[in-house]
Amino acid sequence: MTSWEPDARFDFTSALDGGQEVTHPVHVKGNGPAILILQELPGIGPETLDLANRLVRAGFTVYLPHLFGTFGKISMARNMARLFCIRREFNIFLKGRQSPVASWMRALARHIRDRQGGTGIGVIGMCLTGSFALTLMADDAVLGGVASQPALPLMGGDALHMSEADIAETCAGMAAKGPGLALRYRGDRMSPSRLMRRMEEVFGDGLDTVEYPGNRHSLLTLHFHEPAYKRVEAYFRARLGA
Repeated sequence: MTSWEPDARFDFTSALDGGQEVTHPVHVKGNGPAILILQELPGIGPETLDLANRLVRAGFTVYLPHLFGTFGKISMARNMARLFCIRREFNIFLKGRQSPVASWMRALARHIRDRQGGTGIGVIGMCLTGSFALTLMADDAVLGGVASQPALPLMGGDALHMSEADIAETCAGMAAKGPGLALRYRGDRMSPSRLMRRMEEVFGDGLDTVEYPGNRHSLLTLHFHEPAYKRVEAYFRARLGA
């Protein structure tokens, strides 16, 4: 476990796309414009908490919902096995449609915007939650989204984890607010090049993409890459007026 302590914590309940309600705890830390971090599954390890602390020190308020796995450490084999037990929320193989948890994320973004009292928030998604950060830009509550090593759908070929309607609404949001940002290591097989190329194709000028040398995976956490983090921080400073 970790000794990381938030400034506040609350339980957030909202409906999945199918109508069934779920509740997850949300940890809050910092003072400044809000950034929602969608954990890279499985688990919330110390590296994710390090990312949260970096953003707090940079002057942001971090909202970190605990969606899955152990808080403070990662047990890869155990948590990947548990992933199949929460398929009502996450369907990691779903092509042409988002997982049911997308509507819960949209509701949380609006709740954070209203709680903060500002014009909007930023969102970071990583790996299995990467693409959600971009589609959330369709919502009025989200001013900027960063997809770090987006990986869904697994084994999906050139398909995206979003529908044509999701893409159209996201494009409209990007046109109104400015581009989203997508990052990956150039040789990352878990976040394959074909997904990035497809995102570039469908979002066009609405998406800025950056690929860094190397074949590792988690740019902002486990395989921390300083230039990638600095790019993300600068993006949110500009988008959120920090």
